[in-house]
Amino acid sequence: MIELFYESTPNTRKVAIFLEEAGLDYRLTSVSLERGEQHHEAFTALNPNGRIPVIIDHGPDTASPVTVFESGAILLYLAEKTGRFIPADMNGRFATIQWLFWQMAGLGPMAGQNGHFLLYAPEKLPYAIDRYGRETRRLYGVLETQLQRTAAFIAGEYSIADMATFPWIMTHKAQGLTLDDYPAVKRWFAEIRARPAVQRGLAAGGGMPRSSAPMTDARRASLFGAPQEPQ
Repeated sequence: MIELFYESTPNTRKVAIFLEEAGLDYRLTSVSLERGEQHHEAFTALNPNGRIPVIIDHGPDTASPVTVFESGAILLYLAEKTGRFIPADMNGRFATIQWLFWQMAGLGPMAGQNGHFLLYAPEKLPYAIDRYGRETRRLYGVLETQLQRTAAFIAGEYSIADMATFPWIMTHKAQGLTLDDYPAVKRWFAEIRARPAVQRGLAAGGGMPRSSAPMTDARRASLFGAPQEPQ
């Protein structure tokens, strides 16, 4: 059984999608970002970086529980565990891994910063909005070109690269983007979203939605701050 430490964010949704696609037995354990639970000692014992998601694999095929943090590492772990959603041949395997890393190092961080400065920053900083907006649009263009080449999925066949990328493309409206500008991405997005297991994965955290409360200084500090460094 897989325990997934969860709040409704793109990085946790990608793991829930994999668990549903693979038909693995799992349960969700809520982590409230607004209450700063990601910084509590019990959680940082699982992930010293104080970020979600984290999984604990409770077996029964493991000698002892296995803890994995970082969503890309979690997807790789689960793909290795199940032998699914990553090709066995070397070329296909590393095509998938490189696009997984592209999402982790590029699309996720840049779209995250773009969304932050557009929606959550206490003051509108034109340089930051322009910088991260341009880079996010560039990365959408990279994905568009790749999907024009592969026609179906990012690395050729449906894989963890698609599962990692899809939840971040879900935020396109909040990012100030329209998929009409990226027709191959729009086609891919609709195809992924129509998958029953993806729909189940997106619904998995329905009982623990993120708050829609106004963005106060206290709420901003809980969501985006970090504990004070030790003196």
